[in-house]
Amino acid sequence: MPDPLTSISPAPAELAPAAAPPAVRATDLVKRFAGFAAVDGLSIEVPQGSFYAFLGPNGAGKSTTIAMLTGVYGADSGSIQILGRDLRRDPLGVKASIGVVFEELALFERLTGLQYLVFCGRMYGLKGDEAARRAKELLDLVELTSKADSLIADYSKGMRRKVAIAAALIHAPKLIFLDEPFEGVDVLSSAVIRELLKELKRTGTTIFMTTHVLEIAEKLASHAGVIVAGKMKASGPLDALCTELGASTLEDLFQIIVGTPRATGVRLSFYG
Repeated sequence: MPDPLTSISPAPAELAPAAAPPAVRATDLVKRFAGFAAVDGLSIEVPQGSFYAFLGPNGAGKSTTIAMLTGVYGADSGSIQILGRDLRRDPLGVKASIGVVFEELALFERLTGLQYLVFCGRMYGLKGDEAARRAKELLDLVELTSKADSLIADYSKGMRRKVAIAAALIHAPKLIFLDEPFEGVDVLSSAVIRELLKELKRTGTTIFMTTHVLEIAEKLASHAGVIVAGKMKASGPLDALCTELGASTLEDLFQIIVGTPRATGVRLSFYG
């Protein structure tokens, strides 16, 4: 008679826990505008819990890619999965599970900072008390408590950027997209945002960020991707990419992939 302890194989789930799906998995994305391919066959995979720096020169297709990954633009072709959900099949489920801050902010300026965050929380399904509690906590984190009752119309660019990031975090998403979060931000606001990103990284939140501030990206990013003219040129763990391409810093990596701009021989004729 066979030994009952060895004759029954354990179910697959008992052998090992299933691996978490990538936070972002996109395959062969294409987006055209009037015949121009802003994104051309782009594929990308971002592990959960990573800090992914999505880099490229101006006009490379970074913002268009984020708009597709967050459901603002529909891809002309290709597939997108966010946190294991297919974006085409479950767009509302995807949008409920992510936070997004676009480069061009669209805020309700006739609301106060506190009112706006509570409104965003309610839109994500939080109860009133919970939305208010989280709103106050986030205002404190981004150092806007003293401006909580001021209209957003009276906020500076840095303050608007911080309240937009707070709004994207109100429902505690597992994945947040940030498109140029340091654009137009002063030194003090930049420092606050940087510390908040460090805290999000510590908690395991997946961060997908575009930025031209490579020094900040290098200190925070675990993974990186470089897009040029709508095509992904390199993507993966930052250390592995630097080793593979012989780069010592993220800036070196960027210049190796994109190319170093010509910085000599520039003359202004009217200066003599």
